[in-house]
Amino acid sequence: MARQKKTVITCAITGAIHTPTMSDALPYTPDDIAAQAVEAAEAGAAILHLHARNPQNGSVSIDPEDFNRFLPRIKQATDAVINISTGGSLTNTIEERIAPALRFSPEMCSMNMGSMNFSFHPLAKRYDTYKFDWEKAYIENSKASIFRNTFADIENAATQLGRHDIKFEHECYDVGHLYNLKFCMDSGLFKAPVFIQFVMGILGGIGADIDNLVFMKKTADKLFGDDYRWSILAAGSAQIPLATTASQMGGNVRVGLEDSLFITRGKLAESNAQQVAKIRRIVEELGSEVATPDEAREILALKGGDKVDF
Repeated sequence: MARQKKTVITCAITGAIHTPTMSDALPYTPDDIAAQAVEAAEAGAAILHLHARNPQNGSVSIDPEDFNRFLPRIKQATDAVINISTGGSLTNTIEERIAPALRFSPEMCSMNMGSMNFSFHPLAKRYDTYKFDWEKAYIENSKASIFRNTFADIENAATQLGRHDIKFEHECYDVGHLYNLKFCMDSGLFKAPVFIQFVMGILGGIGADIDNLVFMKKTADKLFGDDYRWSILAAGSAQIPLATTASQMGGNVRVGLEDSLFITRGKLAESNAQQVAKIRRIVEELGSEVATPDEAREILALKGGDKVDF
């Protein structure tokens, strides 16, 4: 696969894992989500990956109305590509999780490519006090939870969202998820070029190290040839090091407070934009160029920002 000339930066603004207790910088109100999204775009993020939160208590929300409180504001203030999560929480059904994307018809949305043990329960041992009542139990209960995305779930989501010409960010947490994606492409669910996000460092998935990144890339080359574009999402302290490596391998990168709350080891990030600015500086100093939103649209074959419903 030929090396891409521009590096697309995605920023994941606020995720379904981290809770407000863990960092004061993590946005959960509509005002803060919108403000940090715009700042991340101004810092160089071509794509903004967005979850919604309950503005009253910071819990994960898949209510389209909670998305509606910030999506139009972000679109009015920036030309960045909007990527809506279909992840939700570990307890939501696939119908619930795709409801926001069905309503707003974004250019992109995420698509986990398999069911897995998706656990972050060790975090419970790091905190003695919590900002909201739901947080401790939510973290501890992930030990007994499965993130479900069966082939039936994937087909359901792909069929319904495909009518909106939405490009999927295929989140692959292990090598088997690449084979799941290949099966789905051969079945006609997804068309090339697919966009694969190698997700590394999540408990239950593949570890975040360079050997695993190379293995994932070699496997994707074998399965998809020139029919894919790729990016890396590395959790925690691996975020910037593996993003740097991926950018030198011809890949794209994802940073943001969803994936890591830190700007460097032991130091919390002040904002999403701070992480974007850091990886942009690294990418450019190593001789690559960062893609604009319109260049990202061309690279990923997106439908365009004028075809969304918000």
